[in-house]
Amino acid sequence: MEQFLFTSELNHERIDKFLADKMPETSRSYIQKIIKDSLVTVNGKNVKSNYKVSAGDQVSLQMPEPEVPDIVPEDIPLDVLYEDSDILVVNKPKGMVVHPSAGHFSGTLVNAILFHCKDNLSGINGVMRPGIVHRIDMDTTGSLIICKNDMAHRALADQLKEHSITRKYHAIVHGSITVEEGTVDAPIGRHPVDRKKMSVVAKNGKEAVTHYRVLEHFQNYTYIECQLETGRTHQIRVHMSSIGHPILGDTVYGPSKSPYHLQGQTLHAKVLGIIHPRTGEYMEFDAPLPEYFQKLLRNFRNQL
Repeated sequence: MEQFLFTSELNHERIDKFLADKMPETSRSYIQKIIKDSLVTVNGKNVKSNYKVSAGDQVSLQMPEPEVPDIVPEDIPLDVLYEDSDILVVNKPKGMVVHPSAGHFSGTLVNAILFHCKDNLSGINGVMRPGIVHRIDMDTTGSLIICKNDMAHRALADQLKEHSITRKYHAIVHGSITVEEGTVDAPIGRHPVDRKKMSVVAKNGKEAVTHYRVLEHFQNYTYIECQLETGRTHQIRVHMSSIGHPILGDTVYGPSKSPYHLQGQTLHAKVLGIIHPRTGEYMEFDAPLPEYFQKLLRNFRNQL
C-alpha cells in the first residue's frame, strides 16, 4: 500500500478538494471513498470529506492496492507502421482506447498488442500498460510507439522526459487563424470545477508548450500542424481552445454539438520521430491521415 504525505498551505479548503488538486490523476469521488475507508488522516486523526484543512496540517493518505483484472490478448488487426525486436509503431484508429481502464477492459490497444507481441513487451508500467510508454486519446488517431523490452522503454521514456521526441499532429480547428505560425505557452492542470477536464491554470499547472503552423485556410475552419514540446493530457485540445480555436469535433473543449457527424476531435498524430533505443539512429514515422479526415479536407477545398 503506497503512502503519500502532504502539508497544507491553505486555510478552509475541503480535504477532498485539497487531495484532488495534489493528485490530479485521481478522481475526487475516489478520494472521497478513500477518506470514507479511513485511509486519510490529518495530523494523525481520521477526518471526513468535508473537513477544512488549515495551513500547516499534515495530511497522510494511504493508496490501496489496485484490483488488477486479467487483461486478455485479443486478435484485433493492427495498422503497423514499423516493427523490429525492440519497438512496434502502429497507426491507432479512432475509437480505440490505448490501455485498459474503468469501463474499457477489452478492445484496447493493449489487448491487441498482447496478441500481436505475445510475451515480448516491456513491463515497466505494469500489467495494465505493458509496452505503453506514451498515450493518445481514444478519438485521436495516429502514430503510437510500443516498447517490446525494458531497455527500449527506459530509452524512450528518457527521450520523452527530455522533449527530444518529434511529435507532429494535424488538426482542423474552428475559425480562421490569422497568424501563420505561433506558440501557446500556458500551464495545464485539472479543471477547477469539472475534474474530468483539463484547463489552462496559472496555479499548480504543469508547463505546456505547443507550436502550431497553418497548413490551409477554409471558409470557417483552419487546417494546422501542431508540434508538441511537452506532452500534457489533452494538451493540443486545451491549448487551441484557449486561444479561441477549438478542434473541430471536440465537444469537450469546443461546441457541445459536433458537426459533420464526427466521432470526437479531428486530431491525428501524424509524425513521430525517435532515436532508436538500440542503434542510436534517428527514425521518423508518418501515419497517413484517416479517410474521414481526408474526406473533410476534400469537402472544405471544394467549398472554396
